[in-house]
Amino acid sequence: MVNKVTLIGRVGKDPEVRRLENGIAVAKFSVATNENYKDKSGEWQTTTEWHDIVVWRLLAERAEQQLKKGKLVYVDGKLTHRKWQAEDGSNRYSTEVVANTFRLLEKREDGGGGYSSSFPGTESAPQAKEFEKTSATKPAAAENTAPADKGGAAEDDLPF
Repeated sequence: MVNKVTLIGRVGKDPEVRRLENGIAVAKFSVATNENYKDKSGEWQTTTEWHDIVVWRLLAERAEQQLKKGKLVYVDGKLTHRKWQAEDGSNRYSTEVVANTFRLLEKREDGGGGYSSSFPGTESAPQAKEFEKTSATKPAAAENTAPADKGGAAEDDLPF
């Protein structure tokens, strides 16, 4: 069975962070996603859905530091449902996404160019910058040092 939610949308409000008695951080924020479609008359319409997001521990602390209202964010997690009793005794229900990860998709504000984070799997921007530096210089060096095969031509620069 699978319970997986993936969202790309805008943060609706700055995260509300609180600490439990044992010191564990929990943050809540909302994300708005849009769907565009043409109605019967051919006019474009936009429908906005609001999603309540919950993050725990270190992810909650990261959300507090990085997420601000209006930022474009990628969220990956699972759908959960809660039931509780309100002060008047009536039953209340909520549906939330408990996020396993999130990534900002906005450009950096420090003017450094590029993106502050990317999709899961690429954790650090310095590695990407180092790759850009080395990949720009490696081809020229590889051409000068490539061994010749039996036919006298340079071998392909393949790892196998």
